[in-house]
Amino acid sequence: MTAAPALEQRPMTEEADYLKLNSIDHLHIWVGNAKQAMYWWWKGFGFTPVAYSGLETGNRRFASYVLESGKIRLVVSAPYKPTDEMAVHHMIHGDGVKIIALGVDDVTDAFKVTTSRGAAVAWEPKEESDEFGTIRTSAIKTYGETLHVFVDRSAYKGVFMPGYKALEYKAESAGLAALDHIVGNVELGKMNHWVNFYHDVMGFRQLLSFDDKDISTEYSALMSKVMSNGNGRIKFPINEPAEGKKKSQIEEYLDYYMTPGVQHLALATGDIIKTVRDLKSRGIEFLRVPQAYYDILPERVANVGVKEDLKVIEELGILVDYDDEGYLLQIFSRPLQDRPTMFVEVIERHGSRGFGKGNFKALFEALELEQELRGNL
Repeated sequence: MTAAPALEQRPMTEEADYLKLNSIDHLHIWVGNAKQAMYWWWKGFGFTPVAYSGLETGNRRFASYVLESGKIRLVVSAPYKPTDEMAVHHMIHGDGVKIIALGVDDVTDAFKVTTSRGAAVAWEPKEESDEFGTIRTSAIKTYGETLHVFVDRSAYKGVFMPGYKALEYKAESAGLAALDHIVGNVELGKMNHWVNFYHDVMGFRQLLSFDDKDISTEYSALMSKVMSNGNGRIKFPINEPAEGKKKSQIEEYLDYYMTPGVQHLALATGDIIKTVRDLKSRGIEFLRVPQAYYDILPERVANVGVKEDLKVIEELGILVDYDDEGYLLQIFSRPLQDRPTMFVEVIERHGSRGFGKGNFKALFEALELEQELRGNL
């Protein structure tokens, strides 16, 4: 990757104005069984299945379901034949995010601007049409086998994309409203490479940086930098492992996913207590930090103005952190599949723009307990 000379002196804390991203259009997760994955997100997380593509719609390659909750749109797809690219992807990685799709006004401009700054081409601008209009897309490569697809759906009125038909499912919402951030894990020594990619190629700015002094325990550590686009709607923390006595959660992820990839999705809610209660009642499992965290929590947040009942927060295993602008509440699920790879974070913000720095140590200790049970610490 080669940065454009005109951008070399731009501070990492400033964004450029050459790539206008409106939103995260959707996340496309390639899985082993799309019907079962759809059911999991529907019944477990309260997403509504809204569209389907498969044999019945003329798609001979894969089965695919689109699900929505608030502003979050997920697509889960699985191939029909073992020789398909999706099948190979699943054999190597298990279930995982293949595409982070970004809404833009002009896919050709987004493609030209990013590839001229060093992005590798996944596919050039193209159009797909049906009776509902035309979808325009282009795509570039990012860490591991993950793609960023630029999507312009301004001329399309269908439920998702050509080849999909609408579904009439109903769901009991768990209150998951928006994608707060998406975390990528990369190999040791590659964090700054991908931070520079998002800065130089996509015009992102660096919001925060955490090193192994911030995120460590007696046994393991990681380093992380948070990149954000200009309007702040899209935030991508990038993690890499740091030296420790034993294997970190990032190394465990890389061992089982086999390449860099999306580690977790942070899903925002306006009422984390109700959301977590709902999710637990549906069988979603969450990490539990050591009890010592809750023993000192009342003193740690005494002057923060937390509105929620701390006893309920302890009962549910929710974590609390704060900064100069307010506080946040967060909780992390166990891995969503047998491989210890992708998981989900549920987050509620009350002003804070942080990422839970004050919870890192307790969270790592909880993760290490899980790793030890799996024999991977």
